[in-house]
Amino acid sequence: MRLLVTATVLTLSSLAIAPATAQIAPATIIDGTVLDVSATGKTSRVPDIATIRAGVVTQSATAAQALADNARRMAGVLGALKAAGVQPRDIATSNVSLQPQYRYENNQPPVVTGYQASNTVSVRFRDVAKSGAILDALVAQGANQIDGPNLSLDQPDAALDEARVDAVRRARARAELYAKAAGLSVVRILSMSENSEVSGPPMPVVYMARAKTEADTQIMPGQTDVTVTVAVRFLLK
Repeated sequence: MRLLVTATVLTLSSLAIAPATAQIAPATIIDGTVLDVSATGKTSRVPDIATIRAGVVTQSATAAQALADNARRMAGVLGALKAAGVQPRDIATSNVSLQPQYRYENNQPPVVTGYQASNTVSVRFRDVAKSGAILDALVAQGANQIDGPNLSLDQPDAALDEARVDAVRRARARAELYAKAAGLSVVRILSMSENSEVSGPPMPVVYMARAKTEADTQIMPGQTDVTVTVAVRFLLK
């Protein structure tokens, strides 16, 4: 009985170490010349969304007072946004902080002199032309921290499709040029990949109008470039 068990184990071990037969797919042979082309298509749009960070920074001798002052002034800021018609879905808290303020002296441990509270919201304006006037209203209600705007497109898909068509057209034209120079012709596309980007101007254009005694903040949307870069592999014969 012991010999029979040993023989069985040996048989299973032999099966376990038997090499597996590898299945290797035959390599695809391309009949012709392969040409790789990269081309960028572009279109432009006027941004219809402005995103701005607005906040309140307050300081007080105690943490509780700094937070209370901040909450009071922030309530005025949020009220101004609501009065201007900004929808709640377009307002999001981006940062709330409370930090002690220190006084530093030589060879002495730092001494807490007070506390600083801050509350910042990210606001999306769907009417770029009105965003400057709304910012003025926010400052009047206590906002003392403004950052932005970040200009963008609400629905960039149509612009991206235009850029895609332009990119493929440019790639095809370039391939035709190379093929003609080499005495060949473009047969078909073997593969294609893309990299898309929606980019605004390097810096938003903000200026102060001078027509009134009290200037209003004006935000100029400019144009946003929508680009798509395609890498296309052509077969030439």
